[in-house]
Amino acid sequence: MISTIKRAFLVLLQLAGLSAFAQHDNFQNSKTFQQMNDQAKEKKHGLDTATFGAGCYWCTEAQFQQLKGVEKVESGFSGGNVENPSYKEVCGGSTGHAEVCNIYYDPSVISFDELLAAFWTCHDPTQLNRQGNDVGTQYRSAIFFHDAHQKAKAEEYKKKLNDEKVFDKPVVTEIAPFTAFYKAEDYHQNYYNSNADQPYCSFVVRPKVEKFQKVFKGKLKTK
Repeated sequence: MISTIKRAFLVLLQLAGLSAFAQHDNFQNSKTFQQMNDQAKEKKHGLDTATFGAGCYWCTEAQFQQLKGVEKVESGFSGGNVENPSYKEVCGGSTGHAEVCNIYYDPSVISFDELLAAFWTCHDPTQLNRQGNDVGTQYRSAIFFHDAHQKAKAEEYKKKLNDEKVFDKPVVTEIAPFTAFYKAEDYHQNYYNSNADQPYCSFVVRPKVEKFQKVFKGKLKTK
């Protein structure tokens, strides 16, 4: 699985013009990174938001919290037709919502392109309505775009991954406009960091976090 992750990661970086990212342990010191910052179209002040569904949001939150430039991650629900749903309601599968994370990031430090690279390497985007043993529409792979730039980038990268057959099966990630985000109950927030010894965290979340750290070692926050 890790070789597939690395392959997908390299394709995304090449498309984004960020090949130096894969070649340097400390990407922030690379010439490419400096040029990217100078040419970035994103806002230089304040935070932007990305909304990703990649299976269980405990996993997604724990992975994206690791990245430099990500200031805050909130777990919640999006893409459905029920206002203010509870976790129990979403798990029932009738709300249409996916488990997602709102990722608040500083675009002068990390770009949306890099977040997409992280998104498509943090889960299996070829599985429809499931991730591993987590089964249901609430676990679907999804990008809820906030503007035309995010929409274009997401569609471009998905097409590239499928055209180059990076994965054994087609990428089935849903790409849809963001409409609303409903924050999950407080006990779901920062879940892995608060419950690292819980069985699901030990056997499901931790291995994903460790793989993520290996691939993105040049972009991780300093502990």
